[in-house]
Amino acid sequence: MPDFRYQDGELHCEAVPLRAIADKVGTPCYVYSHATLLRQFRSFDSAFNEIPHLVAYAIKANSNLALLRLLAREGAGADIVSGGELYRALQAGIEPRRIVFAGVGKSDDEIRYALKTDILMFNVESSAELRAIDRVAGAMKMKARVALRINPDIDPKTHPYISTGLKKSKFGISAERALEEFKLATTLPHLEIVGVHKHIGSQLTQVSPFVDALKKILLLVEQLAGIGVRIRHLNVGGGLGIIYQDETPPQPQDLAQAIAPLVKDLKCMLIFEPGRSIVGNAGVLVTKVLYHKANPDKTFLIVDAAMNDLIRPALYGAYHEITPVREARDKLKKRVLADVVGPVCESGDFLAKDRMMPLSDPGELLAVMSAGAYGFSMASNYNSRPRVAEVLVRGGEFHVIRAREEYADLVRGETIPAFLN
Repeated sequence: MPDFRYQDGELHCEAVPLRAIADKVGTPCYVYSHATLLRQFRSFDSAFNEIPHLVAYAIKANSNLALLRLLAREGAGADIVSGGELYRALQAGIEPRRIVFAGVGKSDDEIRYALKTDILMFNVESSAELRAIDRVAGAMKMKARVALRINPDIDPKTHPYISTGLKKSKFGISAERALEEFKLATTLPHLEIVGVHKHIGSQLTQVSPFVDALKKILLLVEQLAGIGVRIRHLNVGGGLGIIYQDETPPQPQDLAQAIAPLVKDLKCMLIFEPGRSIVGNAGVLVTKVLYHKANPDKTFLIVDAAMNDLIRPALYGAYHEITPVREARDKLKKRVLADVVGPVCESGDFLAKDRMMPLSDPGELLAVMSAGAYGFSMASNYNSRPRVAEVLVRGGEFHVIRAREEYADLVRGETIPAFLN
């Protein structure tokens, strides 16, 4: 994470000390680097310069409006999975014809909203969804552009919760049924078939599963041409991993070199859906040490961030490096094997387990690294904890791009009926 580095013994985001941000906005807080976001997006986009393409950022990774606006200004499209994400994309200035709508459970209201907005296309995941979109589009006297999401049954070699391309997954249409489902789509009068979609999972650390899945999809594209269905958009998904600990994930250039020979003669636009690879290492979660606690068999560092702020360790057993904001230069500083835990009333509330690290004193700050993706976007108000502030750093300045919630926000929209008064 080159834009997060120590200067004069203090961890900085670009040219701003994280301590200065914490002093101003409090802890916990998320801090994002403008430079990292730009560099990661441009790296992905430029890797495919020789191929007609659209980089549709996966909004679920981090949906903050300021980050979306930054990417929109770079020409990004959006991969969305809900009506709320569509609303965010539009508010950020992303062009509707650069938006693709995925997800297995689109409601009629969401379909209507997307049709009214005139998005690029729906990624359809079942025959039932094909019929639903056809019905809603017919009622609106419109035609809906669709791509069918195909499940190629390829193991992405990642965590099972973020693996989406195997037969047992809820996502997509099985490769064996793909041709029949496309034939069904041709019979539905309010659909226009424009593409094929596949996405096999997230945090991929090898190119080979990506290539194997694409080869299966390209065979299907040939079969579709044989029955008169011309594909204009080939959506190859996202999923490139990032470095959390000791991974060696492929870079966008590696992916481009692997797939370019396969698609160079296709007369269609490629769509990519990166999320984590754009924002994952662009953000950290800053937290403050509250207490030490030592049981006979365990040492705990109790901090003010919790599983409701960053659920990935509890949900996936995910690893995030945790480093002191003030550099531990003293080699004699005591190091302990500790769990880093939060205040939430759950045994699963931890940010790290059995981690060898400096014994930071109460009041000291820690940075939970690689927290830009699936951090705030998965945050909740569990234990009635207000959600934290988000901050964007650009060079030597920083901006609060989401204010910390207050207690009043926790009950906003709730009503006590008259009979309880």
